[in-house]
Amino acid sequence: MGTPRLHIRPGNPDFLDLPWEEPISDWDHRRLVEMPTGIHRHPVVFVAYEEGVFAVKELPASLAENEFEVLSTLEGFTTRAAEPAGLMERVWVDAHSEQAAAVITRYVRYAFPYRTVVSGPGFGRRRTQMLDAVAGLLVELHLAGCYWGDCSLSNVLYRYDAGAMEAIMIDGETSTIHPSLSDGQRRADIEIMTENVAGEMADLAAMVGSDIDRADLALGEDIARRYEGLWAEVTEPLVIGRDQSYQIRERIDRLHDLGFATEDLVLEPTGDGNRVRMRLSVVGRTFHSDRLRERTGIEASENQARILLGDLRYHESKMGDDGLAPKVFAAMSWLKDSFQPLTHKILELEPGADPVQRYCDFLHYRFTLAQSQGRDVPNGEAFASWLEAGRPGFPVPT
Repeated sequence: MGTPRLHIRPGNPDFLDLPWEEPISDWDHRRLVEMPTGIHRHPVVFVAYEEGVFAVKELPASLAENEFEVLSTLEGFTTRAAEPAGLMERVWVDAHSEQAAAVITRYVRYAFPYRTVVSGPGFGRRRTQMLDAVAGLLVELHLAGCYWGDCSLSNVLYRYDAGAMEAIMIDGETSTIHPSLSDGQRRADIEIMTENVAGEMADLAAMVGSDIDRADLALGEDIARRYEGLWAEVTEPLVIGRDQSYQIRERIDRLHDLGFATEDLVLEPTGDGNRVRMRLSVVGRTFHSDRLRERTGIEASENQARILLGDLRYHESKMGDDGLAPKVFAAMSWLKDSFQPLTHKILELEPGADPVQRYCDFLHYRFTLAQSQGRDVPNGEAFASWLEAGRPGFPVPT
C-alpha cells in the first residue's frame, strides 16, 4: 500500500481524498455519484467535486497511459472526445494488473449511452441521426491522425445537437496517434467499427427478445458508407481552371456548412499551367462553435452554435447596422435581452436540462410559428406559445 502517482491537468481537483488504496469497485465514498453510463470492459465510477463530475476508469498501466496521452492530444483538435483530467498509477501494484492505474476524465454533460435511444431491436426514427453522428466522429478523428482501433456504439456517448446528434469518443485505450493515416489504416478502423456495431445490434435484438433477422445488422455498413462520402467531400483535391476561382469559395463554404474549420490553402499548377489543384487543410468540426465562443463566450455543439449564430444575426438585423462596434454591442444585447433571460426561465422549469439545447428547441418552435403565421413573432409571444405547447423539441426524423 502507498500513495499513488497522480498526473493532474490544470483546472481539476487533486483527487487525493479518494481511497486509492482500494480497487474502485470496492469504494464506499462520499464523492461517489450515480450517472448514466453504458457498458464498459473495465470498472468505471463517477465522483463529484466543486469543479464538476468525473469518470474514473480502472485498467492496466500501459492502457491507462495510452488513453490519457491520446485524449490529451485530441483535445487540441476536437471537442468530440472525452476531456482528460488526470492519470493515477498505483506504483505498488503489478503494472499488468487491472487495478494498476486509472484514467480520470470529465463527465460529458447532457450525454447518454446508445441504449437510451434504442427503439426495439434498433434505433427507429433516430437511426439517421446515429449514422451521421458516428460517421462524422470517425472522419474528425481520422483527420487528426487518430486510429481508434475499437470503435463501437458502446465506446461513444451521444448528445443532442439542435436537430441532430453528436457522438463523443470516451474510450481510447487501443488508439494511436499518427501524423496522418494511410488508406489501409482507415479501412481497418472502419472494418473494426462495422464488426463491432453488428455484434452490438445483434445483442440489442436478443435483449428485447427479437428475432435476429430483425436486428439492424447493416447499421455499421451504413455508417461506413456515410463515412466514405463525408471523407471524400472533406479530403478530395479540387482541380479547376484559373478562371474558376469561385469554386474555391464554394468548396470552403460547403466545408464550413458541414462544420469543418479550414486552415492553409495550397494551389498547385497542373499540366500546362492553365489549371490548378486546390488542397485545403481541414481541421475539426468547430467552425460555428469557435465563432459563437469568440462573439458571446457560449460553449455549444456545432449545430447548436449554427442556430444560435443565426438568432444573433437576426437580432443584429433588427438593430439596423452591421459595423464592427454595433456587432459587439449586438452580441451583448442578444445575451442580455434574449439568451440569458430565456435560458434562466428554462432552467427554472427544467432544472438540470441542457439550456443551450432547449433554447435551440425554442428557436425552432419560434421559426415554425412565424412560418405558419407569415410574420415575425416576438420572443415573449413565442416563448409563451412554446410553453403552452408543452415545450416541444426538434421533430424526430421520419
